[in-house]
Amino acid sequence: MPSLITPSDRIAIFGARGMAGSAISRALNLAGYHQQLTPSRQDVDLLDPQAVQQWFSEHQPSVVVLAAAKVGGIHANSTYPADFLLENLKIQTNVIETAWRSGVRRLLFLGSSCIYPKFAEQPIKEEALLSGPLEPTNEWYAIAKIAGIKLCEALRLQHGFDAISLMPTNLFGPGDNYHPTNSHVLPALIRRFHEAAEAKLNSVTCWGSGTPLREFLHADDLGEACVFALECWQPGAEDPPFLNVGTGVDLTIGALAEAVAEATGYRGTIVWDTSKPDGTPKKQLDVSRLAALGWRARIPLAQGLASTVAEFRQQLSQQLVRL
Repeated sequence: MPSLITPSDRIAIFGARGMAGSAISRALNLAGYHQQLTPSRQDVDLLDPQAVQQWFSEHQPSVVVLAAAKVGGIHANSTYPADFLLENLKIQTNVIETAWRSGVRRLLFLGSSCIYPKFAEQPIKEEALLSGPLEPTNEWYAIAKIAGIKLCEALRLQHGFDAISLMPTNLFGPGDNYHPTNSHVLPALIRRFHEAAEAKLNSVTCWGSGTPLREFLHADDLGEACVFALECWQPGAEDPPFLNVGTGVDLTIGALAEAVAEATGYRGTIVWDTSKPDGTPKKQLDVSRLAALGWRARIPLAQGLASTVAEFRQQLSQQLVRL
């Protein structure tokens, strides 16, 4: 089957400066798609519908990847619920609707595995969407992402707009956010254990009990999955209009902390603060649909951790990490 995108396509990647967007851009380049448009926040304010419409009119992309979002961990989601809901709804609506009205031929929306119910049957199949209550610590972000998926689905059903969505599990890798309070669990652990190793601390305190199970995907694997989906995947009438992207393998946060401690060279004790929330007890994606199409993740966690820690330290020494 011929590819659904071509090297002559003008591919707009919104969020191309972020971890996911930059990985998608790298993967597209490696696959021979060099006609990329990668606007920054300074180039176009995605919260402003007029600015988005003007940008599309001026640049006329034929393919759009929406990887831009307001993201953060448990603390950030709990502290800024209105920001997470409002900003993500605005970004998604502005870009997706404008892409459709501008005649974009194909669009990929990047969601998140947090769209699924807190107690969804494991591993989580795509059909679990809207089958139960969400995890309260990130429900605002999740609701916005669900709205984005459903907007893509509605435009496909009513207007034949070729919009597809991918739901990645927890990401890590180049370009991550290492903020001390607003980052996700893995980059937060990398920073914490790196600093503890540098200071030769006897113990490091981590949030929660360490028992929740999580799955982690290297950003470069996500980038390759996005190219694969753009090239090859066209959902049928009976298929869900989105696919899970992950490794299909999970581990406890406690085991993850130990792996990060080893990768950073920390040799002290790990203490768990059980007064802090754990979040969803287990979140493992069923990735069988994407695997049946011919794609699987290829970067093992240990390998990805080692390269990510090395890059974090290099960028830290060059004062490039956003702390």
